[in-house]
Amino acid sequence: MSQFPHREPASLGLREVLYSKGDWTARIAINRPFNFNAYSTPALQELAAAFEDASRDDRVAVVVFTGVGHDAFCTGGDVKEYQKSYTQRPRDYWKYMSCFKAYIESITNCAKPVIARLNGMAVGGGNESQLACDLAVMSEHTFVAQVGTSVGSVACGGSTQWLTVHAGDRRARGILFLNQRYPAFTSLSLGLVNAVVPTVKGPDGQFITKFTQGRTFLADWNTDPWESPFERRASADEIRKALKGADGYSIDLRLLDEAVNNLCGQIVNKFAECTRYTKAQVNFWKDLAWHATAGHARDWLSIHYTSLEPYEGMTAFVEKRKADYVGMRQRAADPEGSSEFLWGPYALECSSCGAKGLPAFFDHCGKCGAPLEDGRAAESAPESAAAKG
Repeated sequence: MSQFPHREPASLGLREVLYSKGDWTARIAINRPFNFNAYSTPALQELAAAFEDASRDDRVAVVVFTGVGHDAFCTGGDVKEYQKSYTQRPRDYWKYMSCFKAYIESITNCAKPVIARLNGMAVGGGNESQLACDLAVMSEHTFVAQVGTSVGSVACGGSTQWLTVHAGDRRARGILFLNQRYPAFTSLSLGLVNAVVPTVKGPDGQFITKFTQGRTFLADWNTDPWESPFERRASADEIRKALKGADGYSIDLRLLDEAVNNLCGQIVNKFAECTRYTKAQVNFWKDLAWHATAGHARDWLSIHYTSLEPYEGMTAFVEKRKADYVGMRQRAADPEGSSEFLWGPYALECSSCGAKGLPAFFDHCGKCGAPLEDGRAAESAPESAAAKG
């Protein structure tokens, strides 16, 4: 009698994750389409539980990881949750990162190959999630991107560690510093995914993108890089119309599923132990980079969440405005300014009530309301969105 019996997915009691098993394949999906499949703290815990169950189940040969819908595979962490909870209680971000770390490691440590089915955009932690997988098949209508330096965070949950392995040093720096969007076929050329599948249909109900030589998808194993593989390719405008369902255009994931199922079938027809150990071997560089930096990243980010950058970046995101990047730089450049604290460092003392540690930009005591003789006048504080609270 095995100490690790087969479990039915329903027994895990998952609420934000869809999980099913059958035909030697486990399928795991983030079920938060209302939030572009951004994972919450409970979702991370549920995802880890599903991957761990699939890893132990001898009836599972391969895992398919995806998101619900066609807009997003995953857009990383729930920034509204970050802004509401973790910028207010930075010590809890360390605990959150423990959940995230366990989730990522449940993918990389999974005894079965994990295929990322990119049904929509993979942004921030969503790109890190697909990088943690072993193979990735991408829909042509979507893109990958990093956003850390735009929202007051750092993409050190897999991207700073692994993008150099996938795309090379120069490309990794561009992705991480500039936060550009990388469309599907560009992502394939960079080595971020293994295959791209047509998903855009025109008003005639036919897939717009056509390949040469009878291909139904473009992969790093089915085309010569020196040839032109396209007969016709969906334009950016056609993709936008399909995403909106405008003018008769639509998104159809049928070919995506065919390509993913084909890969699953190939993996099922390989030896299980050899496949498991092959994964362990090729994980060497990813494991080395991850385990050398992930713990440090968890601690640095939890400390960083006490500072002004994540407050301004994530508040701007929630308020749907541009973050005041230049204002933050001006605060740092000002000899008497502060880019670390919302209202300046905790430097003043009230002579009336004796309160200490009052922000340097206050001109009145925040406890008793008395004027602060040594405080900088409020109007002299840098005029930035961050300083307005």
